[in-house]
Amino acid sequence: MVQFFTFLQQYVDYFILGLLGLMSIILLAKIIERILFYKKVNITNYQTIESLEIDLTHNLTTISTIGSNAPYVGLLGTVIGILLTFYELGNTGGDLDAGSIMVHLSLALKATAIGILVAIPAMIFYNGFGRSVEKNKLLWQDAQHRK
Repeated sequence: MVQFFTFLQQYVDYFILGLLGLMSIILLAKIIERILFYKKVNITNYQTIESLEIDLTHNLTTISTIGSNAPYVGLLGTVIGILLTFYELGNTGGDLDAGSIMVHLSLALKATAIGILVAIPAMIFYNGFGRSVEKNKLLWQDAQHRK
């Protein structure tokens, strides 16, 4: 068990922050792709609203998934950090240092903060893209009625 906690102490930050970093990179790529697509989409090229909606909603699930799960990944890092803090406290033999405890707990909370920082723009863009989807579908329907 000691080896497991030692492993966690050494690598939990790399794993959690690396995963959040990867999520951020994927999020950025999907957001850029959607912005470029929405700028060039021509609704008159679509025969059915279903085919339009398929193209309009492409990659939105990924953006939403990152936005809804990034805080949980950060929270996992925080929980593991707090667990490690308590483990370390238990091994001190009763010699408690409040400053050390506070430093460990504050470092544990950084994972949650970073997870939230990933989630907020993801959900902002997801909601904005949702509006673009609805707008383009309505424009398509209007164009169909005018024919």
